[in-house]
Amino acid sequence: MSHASSHPDSHPAHPYHLVDPSPWPLVGSISALVLAYGGVTYFHHRDQTTILLLGVALLLVTMAGWWRDVIRESRDGQSHTHEVRHGLRLGMALFIASEVMFFAGFFWAFFHSALGVAPTTTQWPPAGIVPLDTWHLPFINTLILMSSGLTLTRGHHALMEDRIGPTTRWLALTIALGVLFLGLQIHEYGSALFAFKDGIYPSVFYMATGFHGFHVFVGVCFLAVCLVRTLGGQFSAKRHLGFQAAAWYWHFVDAVWIFLFVWVYWWGNG
Repeated sequence: MSHASSHPDSHPAHPYHLVDPSPWPLVGSISALVLAYGGVTYFHHRDQTTILLLGVALLLVTMAGWWRDVIRESRDGQSHTHEVRHGLRLGMALFIASEVMFFAGFFWAFFHSALGVAPTTTQWPPAGIVPLDTWHLPFINTLILMSSGLTLTRGHHALMEDRIGPTTRWLALTIALGVLFLGLQIHEYGSALFAFKDGIYPSVFYMATGFHGFHVFVGVCFLAVCLVRTLGGQFSAKRHLGFQAAAWYWHFVDAVWIFLFVWVYWWGNG
């Protein structure tokens, strides 16, 4: 328990927030263990999904409870001092940097084969692979995702001016564009003429674009929470760290898609 909680009449001699004991780290560890065990069990016995679903449920409960507590701390007017907000921004920046490393691995796998570094790959795309039309769904999805970055920026500027009405409208439009992007990507996967197991090109393609699609899904959820909080009057021009973190994450997703479109969909199609 924090020093301030133990002695209500005293004040800490530092600007940092010492959190009270929380069950979520323990619950999160248990959920991760159950999820991992359930995943291994499912891979060996496809009809056994109970443990896997239980792990997913525990993980969702952990996320909802933990983030609920963080939001409550941000609203008490004392916990999120200037130094704490700086630390949270730095943590979000480092998290995005770690995500960049994930995609760097996927791009390395792609270029390792596309540039002929791998001796087993003599042409790209490999023989028998019919790539997707660059200027059909991929290009449309690029326009959609770039537009969502613009609408989110407009919403952020409106929030900086304390215009909550325009903020909610631009934010809702950004979420709608994100959902549309995901729907078109699912349709794109259904129209592809190659499967995940058809070689190095499909494997890298589905891993890179699918992992990006998962990030879009997470970003949509992130922005949806921000929309609810905006409607609840929890953001203002001076205090909107959660909105700022969501905006950073979404712009990172936009930037990664530009690289995917240029190198995987356009240049990578030969």
